[in-house]
Amino acid sequence: MKRFILCSIFALVAATTLAQSRAERILAQIRNPKSKYVVVIAHRSDWRHYPENSLAAMEGAIKMGVDMVEIDVQRTKDGVLVCCHDKSVDRTTTGKGNVKDLTADYISTLKLKTKDGVTEYGMPTLAQALDLCRDRVLINIDKGINYYDQILQLLKERNMVEQVVIKSSKKPTTVAKHFAKSNQNMLYMPIINYRAKNWEKHGPLFESYLASDVPTIAYEICWDSSLKGERKIFNRVIKSGAKLWVNTLWDSICGGKEHSFADNNALNGNEDKIYGKLLKYGVTMIQTDRPQLLLDYLESKGRHTLP
Repeated sequence: MKRFILCSIFALVAATTLAQSRAERILAQIRNPKSKYVVVIAHRSDWRHYPENSLAAMEGAIKMGVDMVEIDVQRTKDGVLVCCHDKSVDRTTTGKGNVKDLTADYISTLKLKTKDGVTEYGMPTLAQALDLCRDRVLINIDKGINYYDQILQLLKERNMVEQVVIKSSKKPTTVAKHFAKSNQNMLYMPIINYRAKNWEKHGPLFESYLASDVPTIAYEICWDSSLKGERKIFNRVIKSGAKLWVNTLWDSICGGKEHSFADNNALNGNEDKIYGKLLKYGVTMIQTDRPQLLLDYLESKGRHTLP
């Protein structure tokens, strides 16, 4: 009888795991403070092979096996959220002008550009991006806190509120006002700049989040070694129960030029010197410009296997 009960329990657990979407399984690891799983976030999605913030770049990142795609949003003249990093469309498309001064219909006629020239791809709306990513991968929406209510409504319509991380350097009281409007809210992450030129503002900001009731899934820590003691900041984040997120994108936000943890320094067999050191620091969320390199490294270390 006991054996039957145990087999039934194992079968139920297995069935529950299978029933979960991949996005839910990733989120379960982020929510588990004891999990050693390292979440890989593709900066502007798979931009090395497709235009940044395009649906093709998101699809490429998902197929690569990343856990989260980072996208940027801007709002058009007629109130549509589109996936665009810059305030204007000049750099990334065949068009001209600021997004806020252009209609969604006009933007839909434009083609995205890369350094190699004009592509066949167009700029997607946030709604299109959500439909593509739903249940397959988590999403980090950058530059989105000012559109919080509008984004939240799009997520509620798709039953994917907890599949999106939104971040900002706003005060926790400001974020709490957004949260108070709804009984369902996105995952939230404060951005903390541990740099001499920012610390007068971000030091008190960090302390206020640690003391607040705002639920924080992670802390994004940017640092340039102009202040000593970043390891203490990292440890305080981990002790709080939140995940520690770093960006291995460029020197000024991950150690500074002399102590950089940027992705390019991990090339040519130097992954241990960069990614390995971050793992020793307790980092479990990494936004990268070289997702395949990071994925391969983590898998070799047994740090990227979903239960």
